[in-house]
Amino acid sequence: MSGFQRTALTLAIIGAINWGLIGFFRFDLVAALFGGQAAMFSRIIYAIVGLAGLYCISLLFKPSEELERAPRTE
Repeated sequence: MSGFQRTALTLAIIGAINWGLIGFFRFDLVAALFGGQAAMFSRIIYAIVGLAGLYCISLLFKPSEELERAPRTE
C-alpha cells in the first residue's frame, strides 16, 4: 500500500471516528478543535476527509495482489 493510500485510509478512519462521536455522543470533534462547523478551517478538514473517503472507494476495487505488490518505501 502506497503512502498516499495509507494517508487516505487514515483520514477516512478519522472521519469515521468523528461520525461515530456525532452519532453516539452528539459531539463533533473537528468542530470542537477548529472553531465550529461553519469555520473555514473546519470546512477544509471536512472536505479533505471527504475526498479521502471517495479515494478509498477505489481501493475496494483493486485486486488484493496489486495492493500487496506495491513497492514499500519503509
